[in-house]
Parts: sequence; structure tokens; C-alpha cells
Amino acid sequence: MVEKIMRKYALSERGARDLVKATAACAVQNFVLMLPVCLLYLLVSDMLAENVPDRHYWLFGAGIVAIAALICLAAYCEYNATYFASYKESGVRRIRLAEQIRKLPMSYFGKKDLSDLTSTMMADCTTLEQSFSHFMPQFFGAIISTCIVAVCVFAFEWRLALAALWPLPISLCMVAFSKRFQNAFQRRQMKAKMDCADGIQECLETARDLRSCNAQGKYLEGLDKKIKAVERGAVKCELAVALFVVTAQMLLKFGIATVTLAGAVFLADGSLELLRFIAFLMLVSRFYDPMSGALQNLAAILSTQINIDRMREIEQYPVQNGSEDFRPTGYDIVFDDVTFSYGDGEKVLDGVTFTAKQGEVTALIGPSGGGKSTVAKLAARFWDADGGSVSIGGVNVRDVDPETLLSAYSIVFQDVTLFDNTVMENIRIGKLGATDEEVLAAAKKANCDEFVSKLPDGYSTVIGENGSTLSGGERQRISIARALLKDSPVILLDEATASLDADNETSIQQAISRMIERKTVLIIAHRMRTVAGADKLVVIKDGKVAEQGTPKQLEQSGGFYARTSALQSK
Repeated sequence: MVEKIMRKYALSERGARDLVKATAACAVQNFVLMLPVCLLYLLVSDMLAENVPDRHYWLFGAGIVAIAALICLAAYCEYNATYFASYKESGVRRIRLAEQIRKLPMSYFGKKDLSDLTSTMMADCTTLEQSFSHFMPQFFGAIISTCIVAVCVFAFEWRLALAALWPLPISLCMVAFSKRFQNAFQRRQMKAKMDCADGIQECLETARDLRSCNAQGKYLEGLDKKIKAVERGAVKCELAVALFVVTAQMLLKFGIATVTLAGAVFLADGSLELLRFIAFLMLVSRFYDPMSGALQNLAAILSTQINIDRMREIEQYPVQNGSEDFRPTGYDIVFDDVTFSYGDGEKVLDGVTFTAKQGEVTALIGPSGGGKSTVAKLAARFWDADGGSVSIGGVNVRDVDPETLLSAYSIVFQDVTLFDNTVMENIRIGKLGATDEEVLAAAKKANCDEFVSKLPDGYSTVIGENGSTLSGGERQRISIARALLKDSPVILLDEATASLDADNETSIQQAISRMIERKTVLIIAHRMRTVAGADKLVVIKDGKVAEQGTPKQLEQSGGFYARTSALQSK
């Protein structure tokens, strides 16, 4: 049962067990709340009877105290079992999702946008937290307690029990029938929310461009429509649920009417005692309270299915794994007849074969969109090749755990990512635990001193979200400093000097040249002067290796490198 609950509601084993405990606690709480009615019935029976000893009233007083204590104890246990346990599971759920996302291949993130993943981590988790603390235990607890009480009332007076219970299955089926409608509305509402979140995020990220093009008004008009679409969708969702729930609750109240009518008939023919009838009416009035709430809870549970499905999609997505025992023989990177596509069927790489040797600089050049960056990402196992093999030191990268593999790489991307922290800590990310002296040495090699000395607090200056207070070249130098600090045997540079002026590019290349001894260096560049000193050039064109050789050899061949060098030197 625990495993079924885990699969159905995307819970951990501890969370599934806690849900069972919370359900039991809610059932006990509902059952305990019936006890005052039973005690009142016994008290009235004694009061109407003759020659009742006075000690009976003392017993009733003790019973009141005992029931009050039981109600308090049951409420305390219910609170701990539902809310506290649910909040703990919510923390476990978020951590589990974060761990899963950490292991997902980069291909997954090509299919998902940031706002969608953020929504699952935050909004969906919050929705499920509320569901598991406020809805599920109460619903299942109400069902269990109602079944127990139903057996008791059948034994007490089966005719009135039938008159009281007939609306229950009909009401539950009515709300359960709303699932199809709820899911349809929820999917549309979720899409509207994602469109709105994307629009807001895009508006914030492109505020500068919108302002420079005087396009803010037009963009905000479109964003306003997305916000209104979310509002309309929310109203439709609430209305769809309310129509079924309110109708079911109204039907539930008919049970009291049928009990009253049936009781009146039985009283008239003398087959039912007045006291028993009154006691049954009191019991039924209390009997419907948890079930009325259960109908609302059932509707809320059904509406969370979309959130559960979104979370399960992440948790069940195949992760990249491999051995943590990574012992390559050297660090030559070998591409052997590699083919790759991003999932749309069109090949990005087709039969790519070359070797980037340790101790040499291998430069990937070619037209934009030819597949150069894809080659570098396959080398670091951000994706897995569709065919052929990518190996490092004789070990297929597909067989190595991604995190273990990346410990051997220092990477500088064209799009630099910085954090809202100090310059010092942004560089230290390259090697956690590095001393200040090591960080400063790497920064100096990357020519960071020049601009950091002008900052208010030097290396202790907080540079804003993604380094918003720095220029593109300054941000790129910090990224290069990270790579220098990590000092890994394999270095991948994807347009690492694209944002630098000629002087800084020359100095950075000198810094890189000092760190490449006995290392495998793979450079992607569009400026031919950047790769003029490389040991080997590989021209990637239309997903294939069009040329490869030394700069001198390719210069003499008159191919892409020769033509591009001639154009850029004019």
C-alpha cells in the first residue's frame, strides 16, 4: 500500500507512511467528536428513567471531562500528524526534485524553460503541501470514520440509517465525476500561468531592449492580456468545481429531510421511540459535517492531479549516470564517427571524427550553426551522442558519472553566468575551498586587477545579479579566472575572448598559454587571429569535419580557414 501511495502522489516512503498516519488520526478525531452525542443520549435516557441513582450523574460529569480530554488529545495528534509531517515532506520533496534536476541531461533543459521548472519547484510543491496537510488526510479520514459510524447507526436503527446514508455515494460520485472537467480547466489554466510567467520574466530580462526600442507600451499590452487570461481561467476553474461541490453538498442535506420524514412515519405507527428518534437526528447532524468537508476536499484532491503529474514528469525522466571510478589513460579527446540531433530529427553532427591531443591546442572553427558548440558540449557530456563515441583518455564519456567527468574540465562559455555575490566568491566557484591567495593569483592571470581595483570594495564588491554592474568583457574575465583557478587537465573555451578588446585578448591568450602545458585545450572561435597559434584546426561545417590540420596546412589548402583569415585581415 505504501508503494502505491508513493507512485500515485509522488511521495517519499516517509511521506507515504505519514499520510497513512495522518489519515488514521483524522478518522479518530472525527469518531471522537461523535462521543458527546452518545453521552447526551445516555444522559437523557437516564433522566427519563425512574429511580436513577445520583452517582450516575457524577459518572456523566466524569464522562464529559474524559471526552473533552480525548477531543483535545485527538486534535493534538491530528495536528502533528497532518501539518508537521506534511511540512517535513514538502522539504524532502523540494530537495528530491533539486537532486533529480542536478542529474538530468542538458537535453531536458532544452525542452523546458526556466519559469516552468521554477513553477514546479515552488508553486506545485506549495499546492501539494496544502493538499497533503489540509485535504487528503481529512478526506480519507472522513471516509473511514463515516464507514465506522455507518455500521454503528445501522446496528442502532437500520431503517433511519438507510434514510440518512443514501445521499453519500451519490454526492461522492457527483464530485468524482467533475475530475474530467477539472483536469481540462486546470491544463488550460496551467498553460495560461506559464505564458504569464514567461512574459513577466521576459519583460524583466529585456527591459533595456524594450526601452531602447520604445516598445514597452506594446509589450505591456500583450502582458496585460496574459494576466487577464490567468484571471479568467481562475474564475472558470473555481466555477467548475463549485457547481459540482455545492450541488453535492445540497444533495447531502436531503438526508436530514428523509430521516425526519421516515422518523415521523415510524413514530406515527409506534415502531420508533421518540428518544431514539431525537438521538438519531442529533447523530445525523454531526454525521454530515465531516462528509460535507470531505466533498470539498475531494474536489481539491482531484485538482492537484496536474501538479502531481508535472512533478512526476521530472522525477521519472531518465538521468545521466555512470561510474565514479574515472581513470583515463591521459586526456586525449577522441570523436569517432559521432552523430547527434537535438530531438527534432535534424542531424546537427553527422560522422564527426577527430582527436584533440593532450598538450596541444585544438581549435574548432567554421560557419555559425555548423555544430562547433555542440561538439564541445558532447565532449563534456552535457548531451550524449546518438551514434559513434566520444572518449577521453580511452574512456567513453557515456560510461562516466557526469559530475565525476566534469571534475576534469575547466570550461568558459560564451554566455557567462555570474552570481549576486562578491568578485572573490564568483571566482572561487571554480575551486571551492581555494584560499584568497589562490583566487587573487588566478584573477591576476586573467587580468581582473585592472577593473577590480576601480570597484568600491575591490574583490569584496557585490556585482549584482549575473554581474549586472560589470561590462561584458569584465564578466568574461571573471569566468576565465574561474577556469584558471580550477586548473583542470581539460580546458574548453567557447568564444572565451569574444567580448574582449585586442589588448585584453592578447593578454588573456598569454595567460591561457601559461596554463595549457600537458593539458588538452579545445577552443571555439570565429576570429582567426585567436586560433592562429593553435596546434590543430578542425573546421566544422554543416555538422561534418570539412578540414583539419595545422594552421599552416589549412592556409595552404585554400579552404575555409584561408578564406576567412584573408577576409578578417582586410
